[in-house]
Amino acid sequence: MNIMDKMTAIRRLGAGLIVCFLVVLGSRAARSAPPDADAPVPEIIGEGIISTPDDELGGTITADGQTLYFEKSAAPHYLYILYESHLVNGKWATPTVLPFSGQYRDTDPVLSPDGKTLMFASDRPVNGRDEHHFYIWAASKTLTGWSEPQLMPGPVNSGFNQVFASIANNGNIYFASSRKTGHYDIFRSRLVDGKYLDEEDLGPDFNGPTIDSFEAFIAPDESFLLMGSFGRRETFGSSDLYISYNQNGVWTKPKNLGPVINTSARDYSPRISGDGKWLLYTSERGQSSVPRTAPYTYSEFVQESRGLYNGLGNLYRIPLDYVLRTTHP
Repeated sequence: MNIMDKMTAIRRLGAGLIVCFLVVLGSRAARSAPPDADAPVPEIIGEGIISTPDDELGGTITADGQTLYFEKSAAPHYLYILYESHLVNGKWATPTVLPFSGQYRDTDPVLSPDGKTLMFASDRPVNGRDEHHFYIWAASKTLTGWSEPQLMPGPVNSGFNQVFASIANNGNIYFASSRKTGHYDIFRSRLVDGKYLDEEDLGPDFNGPTIDSFEAFIAPDESFLLMGSFGRRETFGSSDLYISYNQNGVWTKPKNLGPVINTSARDYSPRISGDGKWLLYTSERGQSSVPRTAPYTYSEFVQESRGLYNGLGNLYRIPLDYVLRTTHP
């Protein structure tokens, strides 16, 4: 198994036995949290057009709300393709493949705060050579479409695999990488005087021997950080979404976003919409996470497996003010 297959196995099938064991031990706190009766219901995005029985993830929406970028995974995750869709008469139009995608594993699209740059991870060749690693690339918006993607500069691409990167208004980059321990940890590289400094490990509250974090989305003003992680003690059973707040330069311990957003299925890939009003995320809730009162029949199982809630990823949104109101220290 090559490194890409190893990374994919971890990323898409979950954490290892140690992580699963700790999930069982540590899930009590999260599971005991009572649901918020006044909470909004997560809204699926583009049912039947964007969110389909296929595996969709990584939704990001422009500030004007008119364009959506996202990703589809070709089962079993041998190919990731980036798409865009436009809002037409209040409905998302049939997606099209971004002009620079469709050939390699292109994953985790993230827009810069100004909407002019789309960052993503890809295993595409570097200088004509297949490195068998994921690096962070960036394409720039032009008057006629998109530029050819270029490798992001600085330490963000100095590691083994980099699978997600986001950027603050001040240019600081936050990203997930397996560069130090083999686990996927969260790092930051500061932009100082036009140069990116060496990466900083965000520390033991974020990274550890039982934790794999594949997403780290920074708020534009760097006031909070959203994460998708396996193996944290406060969990509902798989990858959950967490938040940490920047309090005068000190990061709070990551907090689970709670049972309205997180389920026993995989919940991951967080972003903020360009207008700052919505938390966008991916959830595999459905067939594997909804309790049944009776065993499946063959026809029931086949029908559900081919439906929208078959346990593959769909895109959701929920008001960001609810998230901040219920998690802020």
